[in-house]
Amino acid sequence: MKQQVIVVGGGASGLTAAIVAARSGASVAIIEHTSKPGKKLLSTGNGKCNLTNMNQFDEAYRSNYPEFINKARKQVTVEETLHFFRDLGLVLTDRNGYIYPYSGQATAVLEALLAELKYLGVEIITDCRVTQIQPDLTVITSAGKRKADAVILAAGSMAASKTGSDGSGYTLAKALGHRIIPPLPALVQLKCKETWYKQVTGVRTEAIVTLKVDGKVTASDRGELQLTDYGVSGIPVFQVSRFAVKGLKENKPVIIELDLIPAMDYKETMEYLTERRNRFGHRPAKEFLNGVINQKLIPILLKEAGIHSGNVAQLTQAQIKALTDALKGLKTVVTSFNSYEQAQVCSGGIDTREANPETMESTLVKGLYLAGEVLDVDGICGGYNLQWAWTSGILAGRHAGRGLR
Repeated sequence: MKQQVIVVGGGASGLTAAIVAARSGASVAIIEHTSKPGKKLLSTGNGKCNLTNMNQFDEAYRSNYPEFINKARKQVTVEETLHFFRDLGLVLTDRNGYIYPYSGQATAVLEALLAELKYLGVEIITDCRVTQIQPDLTVITSAGKRKADAVILAAGSMAASKTGSDGSGYTLAKALGHRIIPPLPALVQLKCKETWYKQVTGVRTEAIVTLKVDGKVTASDRGELQLTDYGVSGIPVFQVSRFAVKGLKENKPVIIELDLIPAMDYKETMEYLTERRNRFGHRPAKEFLNGVINQKLIPILLKEAGIHSGNVAQLTQAQIKALTDALKGLKTVVTSFNSYEQAQVCSGGIDTREANPETMESTLVKGLYLAGEVLDVDGICGGYNLQWAWTSGILAGRHAGRGLR
């Protein structure tokens, strides 16, 4: 008799787990509480689906217990992930290490997964909510109950709830005795104190974003900074936001320093501004940075440096230094962050000490497997969160499908 596997959640990790379990010989059913599986997958990579990244490194993944991730990642390599998707018929392209479907469409990835599930005879039940998983692996749903030999919990986190992530997986796991590390928004925009943001809304500029929590440098990233009417956004902000949110939740002061001329170091910037003063001494001081930085930012930087009037030639060396300080480390106080709805992923989730990193099986409930965002694992931008979905999904499906309990 075939191993009966129920997958709770039809997201990236759940669909992958179902395919692998079915290929292992199991009879598989996916229970998804929305009308369609894979909604969140369609929004990844701005609709282009950044499947994974060839540049894998430990710091790309975050958790309260990172050793779990490191052990799991050794079980499923990026090369195995690429083989998995090529085997589904996808042609892939490598863009400086970032892997996308050649079509540039996330729909192609979802369609390939769904086509394989159909071929394997996997049952997909939609508009059905799982209300309880019992210790004997009876799954109670809004449509009745089903008994399984293995259950894969892949119900996602609380991020981007419009795609179906509602935190229900945490509730199901907690009822079975699992510890839940409080989930918080990660890869999210940050709100700041300064009033000048309303003047710079829409500005995009290359920058280094350095985060300081309680006076200590906690994270830093370089990329396109986006300024909004409430604060900061863009990939470099997303990359450090996990730590900013955590710091705020711990009631610690959180400050961001913006290096707005990352192509030059501090000394080079000061020398350049000094030379510019000598070259353009006849210009009004308010025009000193014209052609250097986005014009919306100029009044703010000049005010930070104490430059209000006169000609460029009248700028003192102290003012040149103050302007260099502003350009290389414009300070902004982080006061809050956007909601789970705007976040791409969450930090926190099921305590990974309660799962086997080689199989994804719960150490508390035999036959229960955990995959994807429901676990306390999150990654930086660049395909790492999806790689975690594939890694954990493949592992859970492989072992749940074989009945290795």
